[in-house]
Amino acid sequence: MSAPEARALYRAFLRHAQHFGTSYNIKEYVKRRAREGFTEAQAVTDSAELARVWEQGRQQLEVVRRQSIVYGLYSRRHRHAMDLLKQEGSPAR
Repeated sequence: MSAPEARALYRAFLRHAQHFGTSYNIKEYVKRRAREGFTEAQAVTDSAELARVWEQGRQQLEVVRRQSIVYGLYSRRHRHAMDLLKQEGSPAR
């Protein structure tokens, strides 16, 4: 796994977090878990362990992709108030 591949995987997590529509909590959870997972993975130096962590990250991305599709089928269609605040540029409290 190279640095550009790791960045691409991280960006994919962030991109798919946006597919959760109106659920601010789920979007933020996915972003937070991605950030935490990549922070933990920075300390890994063993190549076998790195391969395991990489595969685990790919599997988690697939879970996020599937869940975002399912969530899109059953979610509400209006925006969440926190998303509206972010769009207007108002500081969130």
